[in-house]
Amino acid sequence: MLKVVNVAVGVIVQAISSANEEPMFFLTQRHEHVHQANKWEFPGGKIEQSETVGQALARELKEEVAIDVLSCEHLMTINHDYGDKHVCLEVYLIDNYEGKPKALEGQKEGWFALSELATIDFPKANYPIVEQLESRFQ
Repeated sequence: MLKVVNVAVGVIVQAISSANEEPMFFLTQRHEHVHQANKWEFPGGKIEQSETVGQALARELKEEVAIDVLSCEHLMTINHDYGDKHVCLEVYLIDNYEGKPKALEGQKEGWFALSELATIDFPKANYPIVEQLESRFQ
């Protein structure tokens, strides 16, 4: 039986300033030497044994994209089996934070409109997040 990797994921959304504006989401690209290499993802990372999901999310987003989470909302839990690895993603919507998101680990980064998310190459476990965002923000 494969070990389950528990991951805290932050869906960082930029505030919408007008009714005509589309929400923008911050993504980073996975390094070429890691599992699911070169795919785009919502930032986050492994939950350590001694951490709560909230603690892991705050730590990972500070370390990875330089923001301090002020508040967040649980969006969904995703269990996905890649065959070589099983992940459990605890996904949170982050719309209240301090700092300007930027990739601190040398990976590519970008803000993407909701309408662009369906065309981006994500790890398979991330596609339910995109579906949830489309139903929530459209």
